[in-house]
Amino acid sequence: MLPNIPLFSDLEEAELQTLSSKAVIRHYPRNTIIISEGDVSDSLYCILSGRVKVFLNNEVGKEVILNNQGAGDYFGEMALLDAGPRSASVMTLEDSKISVISKVDFDEFLDQHKEASRKIMCGLVKRLRALTDNVRSLALMDVYGRVARVLLELAVKEGDTLVIKEGLTQQDIANRVGASREMVSRILKELRTGGYIEIHKKHIVIKEKLPHGW
Repeated sequence: MLPNIPLFSDLEEAELQTLSSKAVIRHYPRNTIIISEGDVSDSLYCILSGRVKVFLNNEVGKEVILNNQGAGDYFGEMALLDAGPRSASVMTLEDSKISVISKVDFDEFLDQHKEASRKIMCGLVKRLRALTDNVRSLALMDVYGRVARVLLELAVKEGDTLVIKEGLTQQDIANRVGASREMVSRILKELRTGGYIEIHKKHIVIKEKLPHGW
């Protein structure tokens, strides 16, 4: 599965085999906390199957979801570069199989494969650019813009429509865009009334191009 993970997609077959041999496969049940914000640990986690959410909690328990991730995604990469505490928490949304690579083994791999360092660094830069885009969204877009962005990011094309297969509650969306559930509910209701989306249980179908503003 490692070739399907963007961080390692540029590595040669021999490099992938060496790195794979250092990984430990772990299984986590649904709703398991894998990483807690503030923990000190030193491993990279690559999702082979299942889904997780990456989130923050403040002192009064309010949750902000930074991202939902599935097979082919990874987290914990900063632990490979420094010894600082974890910057966010990660919890499984369903039973998940995850490949875990420790910093010690990763450093040994890089010592043996110098050229791999540059390739992996490019993958880390791509992740940093994506995080920058998320921050820009929160800082510069209004609530509708952030909701529309999340819907389009999660949607996959099926025929002439876009479908969000991931089961999302209004609170899930609110946590991702930093808004109240009531505000998200109103936006989704207006999009549905306008014929832009259909909501089937927790699945959302985008029927028309979403308006730029609301």
